[in-house]
Amino acid sequence: MSRLHPHRAFWIVAATVVMVLFASAAPSPLYPVYQQLWGFSSFTLTGVFAIYVVTMLVSLLSVGSLSDHIGRRPVLAVALVLLIASMILFLAADGVGVLMAARALQGLATGAAIGTLTATVVDMAPNPRLGSAITGAGPTIGLAGGVVVAGVLVQYAPAPRFLVYEIVLALYAVLLVALLIIPETSERQGFSSRRHLLRTLAPQASVPAEVRRPFWAAVPAFIATWSLGGLYLSLGSSVVARVFGVTNHAEAGLLLFSFFASGGLTSLLITSRTVDTKLAIGYPALAGGVIVSLVGILAESLPLYVVGSLIAGVGFAALFLGGLDSVSAKTPAPQRGQVFSAVFIVSYLALSVPAVIAGIMVSHMGLRATIIAYVVYVLTVTVVGALIGIGFGRRRHGSAAVAAPAAIVAAPTPAAATCAAGERG
Repeated sequence: MSRLHPHRAFWIVAATVVMVLFASAAPSPLYPVYQQLWGFSSFTLTGVFAIYVVTMLVSLLSVGSLSDHIGRRPVLAVALVLLIASMILFLAADGVGVLMAARALQGLATGAAIGTLTATVVDMAPNPRLGSAITGAGPTIGLAGGVVVAGVLVQYAPAPRFLVYEIVLALYAVLLVALLIIPETSERQGFSSRRHLLRTLAPQASVPAEVRRPFWAAVPAFIATWSLGGLYLSLGSSVVARVFGVTNHAEAGLLLFSFFASGGLTSLLITSRTVDTKLAIGYPALAGGVIVSLVGILAESLPLYVVGSLIAGVGFAALFLGGLDSVSAKTPAPQRGQVFSAVFIVSYLALSVPAVIAGIMVSHMGLRATIIAYVVYVLTVTVVGALIGIGFGRRRHGSAAVAAPAAIVAAPTPAAATCAAGERG
């Protein structure tokens, strides 16, 4: 079977990144519909959200590096088959049990796919700038699209419980067929023994020694950005409904879309900037955006809340992309699956754990107090990350400054090179 040209294959993989994240966000606007239809509590709703994250993290921990051993395409093919099966379960859901099963299967498949997809994008990128743009913009565009499209369908389309899943199911089927003709980008190393296979599949999270310093320096950036994303995905609908009185699902989806769309656009615009520039934009924008949004909530000013969301979206994209680029630059090609899986383990823990805690806190503290506490948490992580980033940046530039004179000394002068050539002659 003939393979697609690498450039076309790259865009298929990029589209798959967007669709996996699109589907992960699509059920969010439907939760109130399920809750009204089946009469379950907010605690049960939190459980539906949590089971997706738990199963995804288990998958990331166990099969995150599998594509480094058997190739990217087999892992992606199995993940897409499981995602299609999860969409069928969503369509068949007639109660909380099936809904949770669908969300659990979706989590397992997303965990298997997301690290491998990111590694494949980096493998296939025609140039580093385009690869950086897709790895940064793809997740935010997917999340934004899932929220807004599902919100519009819930509000205006017939059969809102089914239509979004039918659309995703059809697109996944097309992507699965396309996946069969994209080239493999990772050499199949296999396993030296059964013990090697079992050790690879055992739940673990690690990064190579040469990546650890930039990885840990970027961890606060991943935590701050994805924690804020979790706030929008978990409590965003409650904020726009209870604080600003927006009950239309489509309008609520568009308000949440402003944050993620701002992030996606920013990723495309700043992809050519240096890591230091991205971080220098990201930390202040994220901090400023959440403060402005909080003021908008406390003052019940929807325009101010939207402006804050747009600024925070800029910070989300710049910060996440800066952290991802700093890690990617130090990652050996044969270990990209392992490293990017570790990145998303941190990111999804940051997205889920604070959101679950916030969901519990709302029933005890109230929505506004919970939002204030959440913003304080995000700001604290942002400040800590900025301080670590400054220190890491100085260390990196210091190392470069030391290395440059050494390289000059080691390099032969033109005259010396000429003499050496003459001696060899």
